[in-house]
Amino acid sequence: MKIDSDDFELFDVPRRFEQDRAVLDARWRVLQAQVHPDRFMTDGAAAQRVAMQWATRVNEAYERLKDPLKRAVYWCELNGAPVDLHDNTAMPKDFLMHQMAWREALEDARTANDVQALESEVSDHRRAALAELRVAVDERHDVAAAADQVRALMFLERFADDIDQRLEALET
Repeated sequence: MKIDSDDFELFDVPRRFEQDRAVLDARWRVLQAQVHPDRFMTDGAAAQRVAMQWATRVNEAYERLKDPLKRAVYWCELNGAPVDLHDNTAMPKDFLMHQMAWREALEDARTANDVQALESEVSDHRRAALAELRVAVDERHDVAAAADQVRALMFLERFADDIDQRLEALET
């Protein structure tokens, strides 16, 4: 293992969007067993600090790789297209129209059933967006399209949180 390896190299998986979660989990367990600080108890404080750094590095990589959205952001960054959500909020017009319609629907929702119907629609849109992201990354290697899709998915994640909050408010 090299400390400057990217997450994909560290986990010995292909640099792509689609990943097998079971493979990531198994590889994480193997890496943690190799670098866990407890293995270096008799090697002194310096060795334990290095092991702790490695354990942290492995855990951070695992957190990025196991989450599809974090993995996509990381892939975009590795390929020279930072998502820059704070500086680049441009979205296609049709997606902006969906956003406005969804926001209005959430504001107008009066029952849990109304909110759940919206949640289902947004969830379907998220699944489709993830599929489009997979194609952009794994099939077309289109970094710009992938970054755009990641920004859209980040909105969908935040909006899903808003939906959950609205459901909780209606149920109390």
